[in-house]
Amino acid sequence: MRRFVVGIAAFCAFSAAFAEAILADEQPARVQTALGARSGYTYMGPDTQALQDDDFSNPGMLWVDEGEKLWSTAAGPDGKSCQSCHGDARTSMRTVATRYPAFSPQLGRVISLEQQINYSRTAHQHADAFPYESEQLIALTAFISSQARGLPMNVSVDGPAAASFERGKTFFYQRRGQYNLSCANCHEQHAGDHLRGESISQGQLNGFPIYRELWQAMGSVDRMFAWCNQAVRAEPFAPGSQEYVDLELFERWRGRGLLIESPAVRR
Repeated sequence: MRRFVVGIAAFCAFSAAFAEAILADEQPARVQTALGARSGYTYMGPDTQALQDDDFSNPGMLWVDEGEKLWSTAAGPDGKSCQSCHGDARTSMRTVATRYPAFSPQLGRVISLEQQINYSRTAHQHADAFPYESEQLIALTAFISSQARGLPMNVSVDGPAAASFERGKTFFYQRRGQYNLSCANCHEQHAGDHLRGESISQGQLNGFPIYRELWQAMGSVDRMFAWCNQAVRAEPFAPGSQEYVDLELFERWRGRGLLIESPAVRR
């Protein structure tokens, strides 16, 4: 009997070790690509990671839930909702967040997901556009983005999007502000280093919109860009500016292959 118990204990220990090994192998595939792109998740402490991993604790899910309500809420004189045209978001929106920003034939330029949402509201629902950083726009963006969780970012940067991509690339490597720093100085040359006790990440965007503990709220890519501009003592561009859309396109290409995590939790 004792030999049987010992054997069971040894088997359980082996099973646990084997499971840990599998998880260790899967973890890099989830948060790091073969090209070396690392999700901001890998720079977070275990408490922040745990907060993101648990949908019941993740504060960003409050915005996702609100976005789900907005999805089926009628707006405009015709009483149309997003659901009226697109149906079940779990299928119709499954890959949308992986490919934005994207070129819009209707507008003749590359636009962000937020801008596509507002275009749909004004052109198809005949409703007012949501203001940038409004609770409604962030919530609807978070809801749509969350449908793509687990899928890799895969934006198009050729054809009509090529000029936007090149502008975004120039922005990323251009020094600016009183500190004379570029995005690349921090998020490429010093990624993994520490600044005042904080780890410097690669600045990847696969988690946006994110719940940021510093803000105690959800924020868009544009809010993060503006915050970074202010951090280097540079004048930020307006939310929704073409400069920020171009930069987002380049940044999402730079992190191509990383899996969508929205709503991610960051410090």
